[in-house]
Amino acid sequence: MSKKHRLADLQMAIMQVLWEKGEATVAHVRESLLPDRELAYTTVGTMLTKMEQKGQLTHRVEARVNIYKPAIKPDQVKRRMLTDLAERLFAGDVGDLVCCLLDGVDVSPDDLAEIKRLIRRKEQELKGAE
Repeated sequence: MSKKHRLADLQMAIMQVLWEKGEATVAHVRESLLPDRELAYTTVGTMLTKMEQKGQLTHRVEARVNIYKPAIKPDQVKRRMLTDLAERLFAGDVGDLVCCLLDGVDVSPDDLAEIKRLIRRKEQELKGAE
């Protein structure tokens, strides 16, 4: 997976808006980011252009207005960013990553049951690959 799926804070906020809305103009993206972020219209427009150049977005023109939509899915970004974090912060040690995560957040019994189910599924996948 390429680095185009690794997003900085503002890029992630923009993608959240576009994933939620499906598509939006510069003005709509800027309005959606308010009041949390006071950004100039040109700043948002520039960021959208850069993100499109990286392949994260596409746009179409309607009545001389650019309408942007995501070119990548949330799961692609989550997977890339988490993999990058695991490599950089935990040197690829998945056990350490999971241990740190479990110690750092509230985990319900339902969450633990789902994690166990996912582990069993991964074990079955690995057995099938042998």
